[in-house]
Amino acid sequence: MQIITVIGGGASGLIAAIYAARNNNKVVILEKRNICGKKILVTGNGKCNFWNEDQNISHYHSTTIANLYKINTIKNRKEILSFFDKLGIIPYIKNGYYYPYSKEATTIRKVLLEEIKKLKIEIKNDFKVDKIIKKENLFYINPEKENFKTDKVILATGSLAYYNDIDANIGYDIAKSFGHNIIKPLPALVQLTAAEEFLSDWRGARSDVMLSLYSNNKKIKEETGEILLTDYGISGICVFNISSIATRLLDEGRSVSVEINFIPWYKGDDFISWLDNRTKKVKNMPIEIVLEGFLNSKIVNTILKIVKVAKNENWKELTLEKKKKIANLIYKFNLKIVSTKTFKEAQVCSGGVKLDEIIPETMESKKEKGLYIIGEILDVDGDCGGYNLSFAFISGMLAGKSAGEFHD
Repeated sequence: MQIITVIGGGASGLIAAIYAARNNNKVVILEKRNICGKKILVTGNGKCNFWNEDQNISHYHSTTIANLYKINTIKNRKEILSFFDKLGIIPYIKNGYYYPYSKEATTIRKVLLEEIKKLKIEIKNDFKVDKIIKKENLFYINPEKENFKTDKVILATGSLAYYNDIDANIGYDIAKSFGHNIIKPLPALVQLTAAEEFLSDWRGARSDVMLSLYSNNKKIKEETGEILLTDYGISGICVFNISSIATRLLDEGRSVSVEINFIPWYKGDDFISWLDNRTKKVKNMPIEIVLEGFLNSKIVNTILKIVKVAKNENWKELTLEKKKKIANLIYKFNLKIVSTKTFKEAQVCSGGVKLDEIIPETMESKKEKGLYIIGEILDVDGDCGGYNLSFAFISGMLAGKSAGEFHD
């Protein structure tokens, strides 16, 4: 029997521990918090969106994305879904998004911890790992203090996102101590900030939009969905899904902007004529009322303020120049992005341990035999919709299965 130690009791760490223990190994989880699986409880707004049936790799981001094809395989996807089915989880599926049917994140955490208990996996909470060294095929955890010995280590410490702990870098530091290279971690699935004076005017407004990310006047990515306009910039799922790319571009010193189309339902090519016809139907109504027929009032007020048009003016009395400005702000609202919110507001990180330094079929380090690296600490981040948990589960499963195999 070998000893396998999992550093971190989050989503990937719990799955890894379960798979490793199923092969008759002694498994220990070292978790620096007072409970395991804490972050699972806040996923999916407390409902735990743990999977998405659309596992196209385009929903993931990495500097070595080709390696992800060998990890996120059809076979591995089926095994994870079977894993949760055998733990008693019946999924509630909405538009391809998987939730436990209870719609409570605590359900996922409970079934994982119950399996941990059945397998007699030891959990050491409030255990802070500072250093790991290797001597004569054994790993020594905190050699100057506890000097905990183990045959194999599964590194599942998570990223800098969400908790923003002082010692949140420890996973990266341990990986570097074994020769790994780290792609600079940056906030992802995070709000984008701007610096315009009008931001307080549209604060709290929501709208279904088409959102396009631009850098140096080149369109990089396009998303559709609900946007939340704030006094610092923009938020919402479609914003989160471009944030991983935006934050990387900003860090490289490149210009970043977004174009907001507040009327994605309009498919014509002459919006001014459409507004002309609209005002003929809605006779003698001030411009404010006409626009509020299809736009949030705060968005209307912001646009009119930018163009310097009074709310009670009539559309047909405006100059062509002002009509063009209003139309452009409705379907081509350009907003310069200056930064993102911090790691504390971010749901995940982009960047981390380079994926091409990991054996994709096993998640074992190419730098150090017996060391496995999984989950958020790796240079992989996904869109909103269950993708980050999907990767955590798959990588945890692969590492646990591989580490759990014992060879003389």
